[in-house]
Amino acid sequence: MGEGVLSTLHGWDSFYVIIGSSAAALTGLQFVVIALIADIEMPGTMREVDAFGTPTVVHFCAVLLISAILSAPWRALSSVALAVGACGVAGIVYMAIVIRRARRQTGYAPVTQDWIWYSILPMLAYVTIAAAAIGLPRGETTALFVIAAAGLLLLFIGIRNAWDTVTYIAVERPAADAQQRNRPDQT
Repeated sequence: MGEGVLSTLHGWDSFYVIIGSSAAALTGLQFVVIALIADIEMPGTMREVDAFGTPTVVHFCAVLLISAILSAPWRALSSVALAVGACGVAGIVYMAIVIRRARRQTGYAPVTQDWIWYSILPMLAYVTIAAAAIGLPRGETTALFVIAAAGLLLLFIGIRNAWDTVTYIAVERPAADAQQRNRPDQT
Protein backbone atom coordinates (compact mmCIF):
# COMPACT_ATOMS: atom_id res chain seq x y z
CA MET A 1 0.00 0.00 0.00
CA GLY A 2 2.88 2.38 0.72
CA GLU A 3 4.10 2.36 -2.91
CA GLY A 4 0.60 3.22 -4.17
CA VAL A 5 0.38 6.24 -1.90
CA LEU A 6 3.82 7.44 -2.94
CA SER A 7 3.03 7.03 -6.65
CA THR A 8 -0.33 8.78 -6.24
CA LEU A 9 1.26 11.78 -4.54
CA HIS A 10 4.45 11.70 -6.63
CA GLY A 11 2.74 13.30 -9.61
CA TRP A 12 1.96 16.33 -7.47
CA ASP A 13 5.54 17.08 -6.36
CA SER A 14 6.20 19.94 -8.78
CA PHE A 15 2.81 21.52 -8.18
CA TYR A 16 3.31 21.64 -4.42
CA VAL A 17 6.90 22.83 -4.73
CA ILE A 18 5.61 25.74 -6.82
CA ILE A 19 2.68 26.79 -4.65
CA GLY A 20 4.49 26.02 -1.38
CA SER A 21 7.48 28.12 -2.41
CA SER A 22 5.18 30.90 -3.59
CA ALA A 23 3.31 30.85 -0.30
CA ALA A 24 6.54 31.00 1.68
CA ALA A 25 7.90 33.91 -0.37
CA LEU A 26 4.60 35.79 -0.16
CA THR A 27 4.51 35.27 3.61
CA GLY A 28 7.87 37.03 3.82
CA LEU A 29 6.63 39.79 1.57
CA GLN A 30 3.59 40.31 3.80
CA PHE A 31 5.97 40.83 6.73
CA VAL A 32 7.69 43.55 4.71
CA VAL A 33 4.32 45.19 3.99
CA ILE A 34 3.41 45.20 7.68
CA ALA A 35 6.83 46.65 8.55
CA LEU A 36 6.30 49.45 6.02
CA ILE A 37 2.86 50.14 7.43
CA ALA A 38 4.36 50.43 10.89
CA ASP A 39 6.73 53.13 9.62
CA ILE A 40 3.93 55.44 8.49
CA GLU A 41 1.88 57.32 10.98
CA MET A 42 -1.71 56.34 10.55
CA PRO A 43 -4.33 55.47 13.07
CA GLY A 44 -5.13 51.83 13.39
CA THR A 45 -5.29 49.08 15.95
CA MET A 46 -4.42 45.43 16.23
CA ARG A 47 -8.12 44.74 15.68
CA GLU A 48 -7.79 45.75 12.02
CA VAL A 49 -4.54 43.82 11.62
CA ASP A 50 -6.13 40.74 13.24
CA ALA A 51 -9.15 41.00 10.94
CA PHE A 52 -7.44 41.82 7.65
CA GLY A 53 -3.63 41.46 7.82
CA THR A 54 -2.95 38.36 9.87
CA PRO A 55 -5.39 36.15 7.94
CA THR A 56 -3.40 36.80 4.76
CA VAL A 57 -0.27 35.39 6.40
CA VAL A 58 -2.28 32.46 7.79
CA HIS A 59 -3.63 31.61 4.31
CA PHE A 60 -0.10 31.63 2.88
CA CYS A 61 1.09 29.44 5.76
CA ALA A 62 -1.84 27.06 5.25
CA VAL A 63 -0.84 26.63 1.60
CA LEU A 64 2.75 26.02 2.67
CA LEU A 65 1.67 23.46 5.28
CA ILE A 66 -0.65 21.60 2.89
CA SER A 67 2.15 21.58 0.31
CA ALA A 68 4.52 20.08 2.87
CA ILE A 69 1.96 17.49 3.95
CA LEU A 70 1.28 16.39 0.38
CA SER A 71 5.00 16.28 -0.43
CA ALA A 72 5.92 14.05 2.53
CA PRO A 73 6.56 10.32 1.97
CA TRP A 74 3.38 8.92 3.54
CA ARG A 75 2.72 5.20 3.94
CA ALA A 76 -1.10 5.46 4.02
CA LEU A 77 -3.52 7.76 2.28
CA SER A 78 -5.65 7.80 5.42
CA SER A 79 -2.80 9.55 7.25
CA VAL A 80 -2.60 12.17 4.50
CA ALA A 81 -6.36 12.64 4.70
CA LEU A 82 -6.19 13.10 8.46
CA ALA A 83 -3.41 15.71 8.24
CA VAL A 84 -5.03 17.66 5.39
CA GLY A 85 -8.44 17.37 7.06
CA ALA A 86 -7.00 18.82 10.27
CA CYS A 87 -5.73 21.80 8.23
CA GLY A 88 -9.18 22.28 6.75
CA VAL A 89 -10.92 22.12 10.12
CA ALA A 90 -8.36 24.45 11.71
CA GLY A 91 -8.94 26.88 8.83
CA ILE A 92 -12.71 26.76 9.35
CA VAL A 93 -12.33 27.52 13.08
CA TYR A 94 -9.82 30.27 12.34
CA MET A 95 -12.12 31.86 9.74
CA ALA A 96 -15.00 31.90 12.24
CA ILE A 97 -12.69 33.85 14.58
CA VAL A 98 -11.61 36.20 11.75
CA ILE A 99 -15.22 36.92 10.78
CA ARG A 100 -16.02 37.76 14.40
CA ARG A 101 -12.95 40.03 14.55
CA ALA A 102 -13.91 41.78 11.32
CA ARG A 103 -17.39 42.47 12.68
CA ARG A 104 -16.03 43.83 15.98
CA GLN A 105 -13.25 46.11 14.71
CA THR A 106 -14.22 49.75 14.23
CA GLY A 107 -11.27 51.24 12.34
CA TYR A 108 -12.52 50.23 8.90
CA ALA A 109 -15.99 49.60 7.50
CA PRO A 110 -15.72 46.53 5.23
CA VAL A 111 -17.66 46.65 1.98
CA THR A 112 -19.20 43.67 0.16
CA GLN A 113 -15.99 43.01 -1.75
CA ASP A 114 -14.09 42.82 1.56
CA TRP A 115 -16.55 40.29 3.02
CA ILE A 116 -16.20 38.15 -0.10
CA TRP A 117 -12.38 38.14 -0.24
CA TYR A 118 -11.53 38.28 3.47
CA SER A 119 -14.29 36.00 4.80
CA ILE A 120 -16.46 34.05 2.35
CA LEU A 121 -13.84 32.78 -0.12
CA PRO A 122 -11.32 31.72 2.54
CA MET A 123 -14.06 29.90 4.48
CA LEU A 124 -15.12 28.19 1.24
CA ALA A 125 -11.51 27.13 0.59
CA TYR A 126 -11.07 25.63 4.06
CA VAL A 127 -14.45 23.84 3.93
CA THR A 128 -13.45 22.46 0.53
CA ILE A 129 -10.11 21.23 1.89
CA ALA A 130 -11.81 19.50 4.83
CA ALA A 131 -14.44 17.90 2.57
CA ALA A 132 -11.86 16.74 0.03
CA ALA A 133 -9.77 15.23 2.82
CA ILE A 134 -12.76 13.14 3.89
CA GLY A 135 -13.08 11.83 0.33
CA LEU A 136 -9.34 11.33 -0.21
CA PRO A 137 -9.09 7.64 0.75
CA ARG A 138 -12.02 6.72 -1.55
CA GLY A 139 -11.50 9.01 -4.54
CA GLU A 140 -7.89 10.08 -4.46
CA THR A 141 -7.61 11.62 -7.94
CA THR A 142 -10.64 13.89 -7.59
CA ALA A 143 -9.83 14.77 -3.97
CA LEU A 144 -6.25 15.71 -4.85
CA PHE A 145 -7.44 18.03 -7.62
CA VAL A 146 -9.98 19.61 -5.26
CA ILE A 147 -7.34 20.14 -2.55
CA ALA A 148 -5.01 21.64 -5.18
CA ALA A 149 -7.74 24.01 -6.38
CA ALA A 150 -8.55 25.09 -2.83
CA GLY A 151 -4.85 25.64 -2.12
CA LEU A 152 -4.54 27.80 -5.21
CA LEU A 153 -7.65 29.70 -4.16
CA LEU A 154 -6.04 30.46 -0.78
CA LEU A 155 -2.86 31.57 -2.53
CA PHE A 156 -4.80 33.88 -4.87
CA ILE A 157 -6.89 35.21 -1.97
CA GLY A 158 -3.69 36.03 -0.10
CA ILE A 159 -2.17 37.78 -3.12
CA ARG A 160 -5.34 39.78 -3.74
CA ASN A 161 -5.76 40.73 -0.08
CA ALA A 162 -2.12 41.76 0.27
CA TRP A 163 -2.52 43.97 -2.81
CA ASP A 164 -5.78 45.36 -1.40
CA THR A 165 -4.02 46.29 1.83
CA VAL A 166 -1.16 48.00 0.04
CA THR A 167 -3.42 49.97 -2.32
CA TYR A 168 -5.68 51.00 0.55
CA ILE A 169 -2.74 52.33 2.54
CA ALA A 170 -1.00 53.93 -0.45
CA VAL A 171 -3.99 55.46 -2.25
CA GLU A 172 -7.34 55.31 -0.51
CA ARG A 173 -6.31 56.06 3.06
CA PRO A 174 -4.30 59.22 2.23
CA ALA A 175 -7.18 60.47 0.05
CA ALA A 176 -9.70 59.89 2.84
CA ASP A 177 -7.39 61.57 5.36
CA ALA A 178 -6.93 64.61 3.06
CA GLN A 179 -10.67 64.86 2.57
CA GLN A 180 -11.18 64.70 6.34
CA ARG A 181 -8.56 67.45 6.92
CA ASN A 182 -10.20 69.74 4.32
CA ARG A 183 -13.65 69.52 5.91
CA PRO A 184 -14.73 72.54 7.91
CA ASP A 185 -15.33 71.82 11.59
CA GLN A 186 -18.88 70.84 12.27
CA THR A 187 -18.94 71.92 15.89
